[in-house]
Amino acid sequence: MTAVDVAQTTTTDLAAKAKRHLWGHFARHGDDINPAIITRGEGVHIWDSDGNKFIDGLSGLFVVQVGHGRAELAEAAAKQAETLAFFPLWSFGTPPAIELAERVAGYAPGDLNRVFFTTGGGEAVESAWKLAKQFFKLTGKPGKYKVISRSIAYHGTPQGALAITGIPDFKAPFDPPTPGGFRVPNTNFYRAPEQYSTDPKAWGRYCADRIAEAIEFEGPDTVAAVFLEPVQNAGGCFPPPPGYFERVREICDEYDVLLVSDEVICAYGRIGSMFACDDFGYVPDIITCAKGLTSGYSPIGAMIASDRLFEPFNDGKTVFGHGYTFGGHPVSSAVALANLDIFEREGINAHVKDMAPAFRATLEKLYDLPIVGDVRGEGFFYGIELVKDKATKETFNDAECERLLRGYLTPALFEAGLYCRADDRGDPVVQLAPPLISGQKEFDAIYDILHGVLSEASRRM
Repeated sequence: MTAVDVAQTTTTDLAAKAKRHLWGHFARHGDDINPAIITRGEGVHIWDSDGNKFIDGLSGLFVVQVGHGRAELAEAAAKQAETLAFFPLWSFGTPPAIELAERVAGYAPGDLNRVFFTTGGGEAVESAWKLAKQFFKLTGKPGKYKVISRSIAYHGTPQGALAITGIPDFKAPFDPPTPGGFRVPNTNFYRAPEQYSTDPKAWGRYCADRIAEAIEFEGPDTVAAVFLEPVQNAGGCFPPPPGYFERVREICDEYDVLLVSDEVICAYGRIGSMFACDDFGYVPDIITCAKGLTSGYSPIGAMIASDRLFEPFNDGKTVFGHGYTFGGHPVSSAVALANLDIFEREGINAHVKDMAPAFRATLEKLYDLPIVGDVRGEGFFYGIELVKDKATKETFNDAECERLLRGYLTPALFEAGLYCRADDRGDPVVQLAPPLISGQKEFDAIYDILHGVLSEASRRM
């Protein structure tokens, strides 16, 4: 039996096991659906079980900041596991969790000095909402429990985080939702009404003022927090207009509402700084983060809270009755510390800031295609909105989106050697978030594949 025969046999065996036992996340299943099996990663590339090589244009899932195959991160995990593989943070501490908490707090702006570890981003969002509720109960405002977030925004799948998520189709199967979630407009400037279509600052002011309007409508004594991503993911990478977060911060201060910066995707260099709120010049009350903290080499997340929010719990008797068995896992914490060492040693954030204009310029060359309506994003985080008619911005209907995204683009891009996301939570987009070590060579390769596949998509639609 040749090496090729062995590889094919292995792939067939794994595929059969997957079809019988593996329940994919956010995945379709059926007799004719056979998901690719990814077996290896190195740098900005991944390989499947058939030996095919792909550019990882989404960093796994906005996660693998420093690239695949970093031996020192695997070594950090092994070394920690040999010393202390596990112990919970339930009234205890471990050296790596303590060191990581100090380090993360050191990167955070303002007085965000208290780090509550989780195992992922949805848990961090869940933790932030629970903290907001209990904080106001402890400080004499027990009626404040509601949360405001934006239309089409994704904040996670736990029941509380799902109530904050602004995508109706994601919530409908699990109705009724946790009570308290309310929506305001997002900052999609490409789809702004005509009176704002040439003035992004006025558009930002309009969107921010809708938050004040919602607080007033619900009653300021009932609203606990506003959850916003620095750059909104779902819908296709909506950046904040100029002045938007400055106005939101004013509104939250005026109504005594907590501002939560959900940076599960945007933190750890994705936009350019360790925390994207620094990139956009605002200081939140809470930051939620995960993904890039370990570059995906081990699961961890965190809720970072201000000293003010921690104060009611610092009396020797009051408990935040919330936690996760694996939150702040010692192995994950050790990996995170090693990952942050790489960030600092290799100047990852500076590299993103230096190369972000080149990434934007490369993607903007796709404007020569009739199907490309908008190219938007920041840092190494971009969305390309696809349209039927460039002049009118007419979008595709549901059947056309199904045919375009899942019937053609998703398989075609992958077959051409690019792993990314073709999505229609909102209008149809292609999303890109390559590893933060990427440079012009990778940008050009991504562009070449996109240009070829989107050209064919234009002809087909």
